[in-house]
Amino acid sequence: MRWITRRQKPGGERRPRRAARTVVLSPEGEVFLLRSDNSEIGVHWTPPGGGLEPGESPIEGALRELHEETGWTDLRPGPLLCTWEHDFTWHGTPVRQHEHIYLTHGPRREPGDVAAVHRADGILGWRWWTPAELAAPDADPLWPPNLPALLADLRIAGSGSIDPVHLGYIPNTSGGEVI
Repeated sequence: MRWITRRQKPGGERRPRRAARTVVLSPEGEVFLLRSDNSEIGVHWTPPGGGLEPGESPIEGALRELHEETGWTDLRPGPLLCTWEHDFTWHGTPVRQHEHIYLTHGPRREPGDVAAVHRADGILGWRWWTPAELAAPDADPLWPPNLPALLADLRIAGSGSIDPVHLGYIPNTSGGEVI
């Protein structure tokens, strides 16, 4: 079980923020994730993605963010895997983020020339995770925290159609306690 730990309690109301991400799976079943550090929740791993621009649909935002954060222009977000809401602080502003997370398949490879984007967005690194590594109890926190279970359910279901999972609001936790 992964627990997201709080570093700093944000003050005031949270601003709503819409975002979209894309889970990229390799032919071997590995998942590509980015490592970030956030002032409120700390270091965590997340699929490529981020906030939507004005007038942008979730699928359009997922595509733009996938290209920006990986440099891969040959991949497109596929079916919706899940939606969820969570709290964190984005550039000093406490937000409640509503995310659409899409699924796609692609080759196992390194990102393109995206170092400047990673620096600007606070992305510390990236890696491909095997299902076993992703489910290890001592791994860093994940966004969403139940990503290993979602991907395990996909492996069990096989190549059939995906029924998106609506996870709702998931509070940040530390050692089993809601913070």
